Order: sequence, then structure tokens, then C-alpha cells
Amino acid sequence: MIQTPRLLITDDDRDFRETLGSVFEARGFETILAADGTEALAIVGQRSIHVGVVDFHMPRLNGLETVRRLRQQDICLPFILVSAELTEAIRIQAEQFHVFSVLSKSVTIAEITKVVHRAMQDVYNWSPAN
Repeated sequence: MIQTPRLLITDDDRDFRETLGSVFEARGFETILAADGTEALAIVGQRSIHVGVVDFHMPRLNGLETVRRLRQQDICLPFILVSAELTEAIRIQAEQFHVFSVLSKSVTIAEITKVVHRAMQDVYNWSPAN
């Protein structure tokens, strides 16, 4: 049983990343923050993560490339992709890499919280009441 779920938030927008981290910490999550995909890869290689929120547009390594590389390492945790410039091509690529959900920025706190909770429930049979 998961007592404290770990959420990796990867976004080059520091304010977004830190705000989202605070939101989920207040909801009982341990949050790990990464500024880009390269940093996220290093974190996932060192720590057990339950869910990842990843921005599409980032320097060095975009969100889908990050997910692709993790999938090549047989890391199958659920990812939620967020993008300010969401296109049908991004959605199709996200499906190919088995991204759990794709959200458009500006995403609301209620919307992203619901999707993260759904990922935890679907993959780990977890609920906030646990």
C-alpha cells in the first residue's frame, strides 16, 4: 500500500513547477521537482516515482522525448503531459508513448488534481482516503 505517493513535476517554468509542488504537497504527496527532461531522467534513475507531470516544451529534452527514453528503460509509470501549445501531432505522439493523459495549459488545479488522482487510482488502486 502506498502511504505517501511521489509525484515528479518536470517543467522549465519555475513558478508553475513550484506552485504545483505546493498544491500536491498540501494534498499528501511527496513532490520532486525537475527543471527539464534531462534532470527528470536522472531523478527517475535514482528514486521511485509513482506519477510524473511533464511539460512538452522544455530546453534540452522535451516532455515526449523524456517519456520515450524512460519507456526504452521499461519505466512504465503514468505520465501526464501538459502543453501551452497543444496540437493534434503532440496528442498522437503522446498516445504512441502511452502517456496517461494530455492537458492543455492553463490547466486548473482541480483538473490536474483529478487527473493525478485518477492515475494513482487506475495504476496503484490508491485513493486519497488511504
